[in-house]
Amino acid sequence: MPKLGMEPIRRAALVKATIEEIGAQGSLDVTVGQIARRAGMSSALAHHYFGGKEQIFLAAMRHILSTYSAEVRGALSMATDPRSRVEAVIRAGFSTSNFRPEVVAAWLNFYVLAQTSPDAARLLSIYYARLRSNLCHGLRPLVGDRAPEIAGRIGAMIDGLYLRQGLGQGLPSGEGTIGQVVHLLDLELGAAQS
Repeated sequence: MPKLGMEPIRRAALVKATIEEIGAQGSLDVTVGQIARRAGMSSALAHHYFGGKEQIFLAAMRHILSTYSAEVRGALSMATDPRSRVEAVIRAGFSTSNFRPEVVAAWLNFYVLAQTSPDAARLLSIYYARLRSNLCHGLRPLVGDRAPEIAGRIGAMIDGLYLRQGLGQGLPSGEGTIGQVVHLLDLELGAAQS
């Protein structure tokens, strides 16, 4: 007889274990059994809740994106002007909850999975659209019609810094990476004003 009320707890444990296991392995080359063991349950139960490894991983990415979204909303609520809105979005991406090694590893594997999985590709396109929209909203009063192209370059730099961090070539902290992206923002704003 299944224990009532355990499903959300077990699902959350599997999501957390997925992120940790991918972080430990550095790739999606993990089994449902490894994830289930890390979560303290059987692989049959993991399959029951999610169906397979791709579904567990997509649930983990939805969790990561939800955490990121909450951080962006919180940071934007404290922004006082257009520039601080842009910086808030940048800072949220490199916060301690979003720029942990296991989360960065999950992102890198998510980019790869999105090349072959329509569900992952759709989720990634939603993330890109929201990032672009948030950046453009802050940039438009500062640079007008150039906002989308500048938002694209800032987004590409964020992705690049995640890639370098995931490959072990990144900076040791989120603050160092924030400084690099904010420097790009300064250069873009300076070029727009000249």
